[in-house]
Amino acid sequence: MSRLVLGASRTASSVPECVAVVDDDVSARESIGDLLRSQGFLVDLYDRADRFLASAKAPSCLVLDVDMPGFSGLELQAELARRHEDVPIIFVSGHANVPMSVRAIKAGARELFTKPFDADELLAAVTSCVAQRRASWRADDGDPLAPIVGRSDALREPLRQVATVAKTDAAVLVFGETGTGKELVARAIHRLSARSGGPFVKVNCAAIPSGLIESELMGHERGAFTGALSRRIGRFELAQDGTIFLDEIGEIPLDLQAKLLRVLQERELERLGSNRTIRTNARLVTATNRDLRRMVAARTFREDLYYRISVFPVTLPPLRERTGDIPALVEHFVSEVAGRLGKDIRSVSERSMQHLVEHDWPGNVRELQNVLEREVILARSQELDIPSLRPRSTPSSRVNEREPSATAADDLETVARAHILRVLDATNWVIGGPSGAAAQLGLHRTTLNFRMKKLGIERQRRSATLG
Repeated sequence: MSRLVLGASRTASSVPECVAVVDDDVSARESIGDLLRSQGFLVDLYDRADRFLASAKAPSCLVLDVDMPGFSGLELQAELARRHEDVPIIFVSGHANVPMSVRAIKAGARELFTKPFDADELLAAVTSCVAQRRASWRADDGDPLAPIVGRSDALREPLRQVATVAKTDAAVLVFGETGTGKELVARAIHRLSARSGGPFVKVNCAAIPSGLIESELMGHERGAFTGALSRRIGRFELAQDGTIFLDEIGEIPLDLQAKLLRVLQERELERLGSNRTIRTNARLVTATNRDLRRMVAARTFREDLYYRISVFPVTLPPLRERTGDIPALVEHFVSEVAGRLGKDIRSVSERSMQHLVEHDWPGNVRELQNVLEREVILARSQELDIPSLRPRSTPSSRVNEREPSATAADDLETVARAHILRVLDATNWVIGGPSGAAAQLGLHRTTLNFRMKKLGIERQRRSATLG
């Protein structure tokens, strides 16, 4: 295993790392700026859209208020599109309505958040936009699969399947362990499809409380239930003429699965509190790290829904089966993190690469990314030298830890609960931060909190500050 020297085209100094925030509300503008700076981003703040345009800067991501006096956020989005400036846009709004939401998403906005919004979710959206933007700069022109780093034999067949099925409207179900890149595959399917000009709408089913998933997917009218203070457009409606990606589809409650099946079969829905039928033509891509066939056998997932969403299954290999891709992934992530943090990392030691290739990576690519981010933060020289990681587990221990043989949902939840508790113990019950339990599990902090509550895990040990 040789020493890895980062290519000149991928050094930190060559990658733009600025996020622009345009919002006429000084409080919101400054708080978003502080949040982004705390994560190492360079931030430019603007109180008006025309001032951003006058700056002639091209940020890695634009966080944009929708409703501003004079030149609105939607008008700025249209102007950037007219100039063919491909800047990822995340909208924030104090009172988003249905036409506004539809227009923003259809015009290509990556996300739309309603104030007040969850800071972790906004930060995750910005980080994702910056990473995808950087990947597109490094990619060969015209290669929509370029953001998926690696071309090992184990990955070649799934990518060939993706390129084939993307040209159709077939429902795709992406299988893979946590952290294998299922969302990247879903986005690649969208980019390769005839719907690439339409919106790509992602829903993380595991991150939404079960009582709110129907409202999130179908939308609701004002007064439909306690707390419904205004109309909300559903994600299926936002995804018109585009693709809707339902991540962690196995987490959808059984009682909602029948309603979802109707939407997929009839291509129509009603918002909660309304009897008006809305047609939907969104292309469906779903993903899961659970064994849905076992869930069907245990009657925790509908068999008819399973066959509806799995017209074309794609299985992603875990990182331990594609270790030949690790050097390319290391170069990609080290360059990305070093650029964001303004650190000059030029190489990775031979010993470090040996440790990385020999590690088991139960959290897959996302775990590798988290380890590299931590090591870049700690680096004191231009060469990254990573200490020995925990040894690779044996095949038998891997099966015992992550592949339960029982078919009952209770057994699956028992395994999940035990795994989360092990990680919480290992991180001293620190939830957030680059070394916290959420990062080690490859989850957002809010998602981990939700799963802990669902599995009955209480924060009993508070020897460290919890995120």
